Parts: sequence; C-alpha cells; structure tokens
Amino acid sequence: MFQRLIDNWVYGGFLAGLMLLALVPIISSGWPWALTAVFLTVPIYMLHQYEEHDADRFRAKINEMIGRGRDVLPVSAVFVINVPLAWGLNALAFGLAATAGIGWGLMALYLMLANGVVHIVQAVVTRGYNPGLVTSIVLFLPLGVLGSWAVNGTGAVTLTQQIVAIAIAILIHVAILAYVLGNVRRLSAKQVA
Repeated sequence: MFQRLIDNWVYGGFLAGLMLLALVPIISSGWPWALTAVFLTVPIYMLHQYEEHDADRFRAKINEMIGRGRDVLPVSAVFVINVPLAWGLNALAFGLAATAGIGWGLMALYLMLANGVVHIVQAVVTRGYNPGLVTSIVLFLPLGVLGSWAVNGTGAVTLTQQIVAIAIAILIHVAILAYVLGNVRRLSAKQVA
C-alpha cells in the first residue's frame, strides 16, 4: 500500500490543494495577509506539483535531459523531494510563522520563488516547455513576490530569518541537482566497468 502512495501522491496532493484553497477564506479570516500568503504556499505548491508530476512528466524529462534515458531520478526520490521536503518545509514555515515569528514564513516563499525561477531559466535555456513552467509563472512568481513583500513589510523579519530562508531555498535545489548528477556519475561508472 505504501508503494501506491509513493507512486500516486501527486493526485491526492492536487485534490488536497483544491480543498485547502476552498477553505482559505474561512480559516484565514482573522489572519494578516502576510500569514495567509505563507499558508497559501501549501496548496499552491500542490497545484504546481500536479502540473509537474502528472503522468510522471517531470521525472521523465529529467531522466531524458540529464540521465539520457537512464533512471537518475527514481520515483522514490520524487516522493521524498515533494512530500516530506516541499510539503514538510511549507508546513514548518507556516507553523513557525504563526507561532515564532512571521519572518520564518520566508522559507516557504523563497523556496517557491527559487523553484519558479529554476523552471523559467530551464525554459529559456532549452527554448521549450518543462513540466511545472505554467504554474511557476502564473502562481509561484505572483504569490512568491507578493507574499515575500508582505512578510518583509511587517518589519518583523530578522537577518537570521532572511539568511536561513535564502539558504534553504538555494540548498534544496542544489542538493536535488547534486543527487541527480551523482546518480549520473554512478550509472556511468557502472557502464564503463
């Protein structure tokens, strides 16, 4: 049963994202806009992931582009990257923003901005569509920019929160790339041996 969750998480996530968006007006009615923006990273990420991972499109694209047909981004890695890491970080950022200081919400917003920029840069470099590009442009950039502006505009953001949020956004993307490239090297070494 757990393997079915690993294989099909994106569909439950998409439906959960729609449900969370429908509930936003009710659950966020007493929240400041900055906190609502941080919360919105959770369902917006889920909608983005549907565009990205429906029919295994993102993984197939990475395996074709970087792995040259080899499985350098396995299904299990896609699950870990998206569910515990992306959803987990967004939930943690919201929890900390709500209880320990709004500036911690920048972790989710900067991650969203970094992810959106990566999709756009990839599209420019390859001169074509990549899975996740449309929602990066239509959802990630507007929410990322407006949410970051709102959080920073509260005047309650510390330098530590800024540094941690920027570092997390960059390091997660670097770690994913390093993981994929490490798999490319391992598979190449096996072919030579």
